[in-house]
Amino acid sequence: MTIKEIFDTMDYGPAPESAAEALAWLVDQGSRFGHFINGEFTAPGDGFDSRNPATGEVLATLTQATQEDVDAAVDAARNAQGKWQELGGPGRARYLYAIARLLQKHSRLFAVLETLDNGKPIRESRDIDIPLAQRHFYYHAGMAQLMESELPDAEALGVCGQIIPWNFPLLMLAWKIAPAIAMGNTVVLKPAEYTSLTALLFADICRQAGLPEGVVNIVTGDGAAGEMITAADVDKIAFTGSTSVGRRIREATAGSGKELTLELGGKSPYIVFDDADIDSAIEGLVDAIWFNQGQVCCAGSRLLVQEGIAGRFHTKLKARMDGLRIGNPLDKCIDVGAVVDPVQLDTISSMVAANQAGTMHQAQVEMPESGCFYPPTLIEGLSPADLLMQEEIFGPVLVSCTFRTPAEAVELANNTRYGLAATVWTENLNLALDMAPKLAAGVVWINGTNMFDAAAGFGGVRESGFGREGGWEGLTAYTRAKAKIKPLAKAEPFDGNGAPADPLDRTAKMYIGGKQARPDSGYSQAVYSKTGTLLGHAGLASRKDIRNAVEAAAGAKGWSRTTGHLRAQILYYIGENLSARAAEFAARIDAMTGRKTGTAEVETSIQRLFTAAAWADKYDGQIHGVPIRGVALAMKEPAGVIGALCADETPLLGLVSAMAPAMAMGNRVVLAASEPFPLAATDFYQVLETSDVPAGVVNILTGRHAELAKPLASHLNVDAVWSFSSTDLSAAIEAASAGNLKRTWVNNGAATDWTQDHTKRFLQEATEIKNIWVPYGE
Repeated sequence: MTIKEIFDTMDYGPAPESAAEALAWLVDQGSRFGHFINGEFTAPGDGFDSRNPATGEVLATLTQATQEDVDAAVDAARNAQGKWQELGGPGRARYLYAIARLLQKHSRLFAVLETLDNGKPIRESRDIDIPLAQRHFYYHAGMAQLMESELPDAEALGVCGQIIPWNFPLLMLAWKIAPAIAMGNTVVLKPAEYTSLTALLFADICRQAGLPEGVVNIVTGDGAAGEMITAADVDKIAFTGSTSVGRRIREATAGSGKELTLELGGKSPYIVFDDADIDSAIEGLVDAIWFNQGQVCCAGSRLLVQEGIAGRFHTKLKARMDGLRIGNPLDKCIDVGAVVDPVQLDTISSMVAANQAGTMHQAQVEMPESGCFYPPTLIEGLSPADLLMQEEIFGPVLVSCTFRTPAEAVELANNTRYGLAATVWTENLNLALDMAPKLAAGVVWINGTNMFDAAAGFGGVRESGFGREGGWEGLTAYTRAKAKIKPLAKAEPFDGNGAPADPLDRTAKMYIGGKQARPDSGYSQAVYSKTGTLLGHAGLASRKDIRNAVEAAAGAKGWSRTTGHLRAQILYYIGENLSARAAEFAARIDAMTGRKTGTAEVETSIQRLFTAAAWADKYDGQIHGVPIRGVALAMKEPAGVIGALCADETPLLGLVSAMAPAMAMGNRVVLAASEPFPLAATDFYQVLETSDVPAGVVNILTGRHAELAKPLASHLNVDAVWSFSSTDLSAAIEAASAGNLKRTWVNNGAATDWTQDHTKRFLQEATEIKNIWVPYGE
């Protein structure tokens, strides 16, 4: 092509990147790979081919992990973990820095190999994936250096099983491995079956860095290998992938005591208001949906554009689509590369072919004659309920509908079971910052998209999973508090047949929606003192009572929008009113438990209320130091509706310790009171009634925890479930929570010392971190 022809056509000429070095590295390894276990590569075994999706060419043959392989990797990690943790943060930091430097030295090799294996354009691998992977190791080297001073009460979890997807193979590896080993954990990682090559090159980098044997272990294989890691003797599972697989992992790990973080699918809204810079919004949209061929969990795959500019926006968008360049991913002029595998290509094609709604436009571009390529596609005029508006396509397909008002935009954006990311385009910063807190998403980008950094956490809510990757919140997911674990002891009620303590029967009811309510079951249980005296009866709640309580809590969502100052005043008021009746509550606790600890328990409960009130307007977010001209705001938002099975052994303190921090952060709660000693809770709602607590914010049920746990954990309108019951219900709760992948916090058979103040941990569990990226400048 001559210079004159370039100026006449304005076409880009080909600018191919050489694959020679990457192919030579594969040849040097024999183009066959075993696993990386205990610091060395194993002999290659039976396995599968890794292919270039752009050409179908076989790049290498990989080994399918067996149970023996996984066991060997876990054993190696377990044997190495103690010494790795004892090395200390500064000692570990040296290795993370070394890995980061080696990633920089071999950056082009990694970029080319990633593109060969994955099919994404080389400019994306070179300019985004590899630099971000380096950044994660540099950032977490610093975190390791600071661990002993900034996290003095934290320690490593142990061995972490990590399973990553094929869309960002090296970057996802860095997201997982860097924080884990920085905190003193060791890892067994399984890369995706389609894209394992850069993980194996990373293993070679670990050897070059002199990383101690067993700290990082990599096994290759299909989903069966992932299932083996999930079932193995590991202390944590970190998974990035589809929601359906994440749900199965939640069920498989239920009751095991394994920590779990899930970063799952999404159907992220891309909202464009009529005052937006349309040309900039369209360029952002190109990056939002056609970046990595749309194979991005947070892709802006749902375009919501304000009605007044919809026609003009779609016309400009189609013209921009027709100018995209599709072809050889190693060509630096290419915009859209190859879909990762023929199976994924068939999935995209079949989902689009099955759609009968809306109007479809596919980019009028020259398509390669072979390889896994799919044209950039826009389907406009869909209704919110259409399948393609609800289901993740995971390909270069954009669906669109319009809205009229900001309120309607919020309703449409949140009309999905996912909640990973969202984008807002408007020149009105007031509008943007009003929208961001209303969107159900873990990340919100304003006038930008797909902004990531190691300093800012990334992760979702709802069925997009729980937990964060990156930042302080991602780091602490690989630690636990230093503490001696004591086994849980079942708290048993007393039996009796004596006369009532008070001949005047005061019927203890439940507390739902700000009102006293009799149990729907119509049944009650007798509560006796240690001497056999009848203290009263408490209702036995049923599934319908849970339904009513959750409905009342959902109706009190205005509590989440109140100020921390207001919530603090109400918590102080509850504490004052409880203090006025301290002697009465102390006597009740002593009578039920047969101990003489009532006075101390009431006083500690009052202090818990005051502490939560003190934190209500002080548990702040952060501004992350990300490398953009702008800010990334880490905002702490309420988790939503929290169900809690309260501690049995401390009937008032256990209830207050869970209720107060949750209220302080703007949550609504459904509390299952102490099973053997429920009357302190039924007395306590009288305090709530006189303390200006809005109806539905606090709901109290009494009954058998084993019967309440599953319906509470499976309720789709409950956002988190906690269990401190002396009946270990961890397995049942975690399994039932898989329905909507709600967060859980369970005791796993371990006792809690309620005399210690755990408020900070409660505040952490009661909040979600939303990262809002706000670039500024021209």
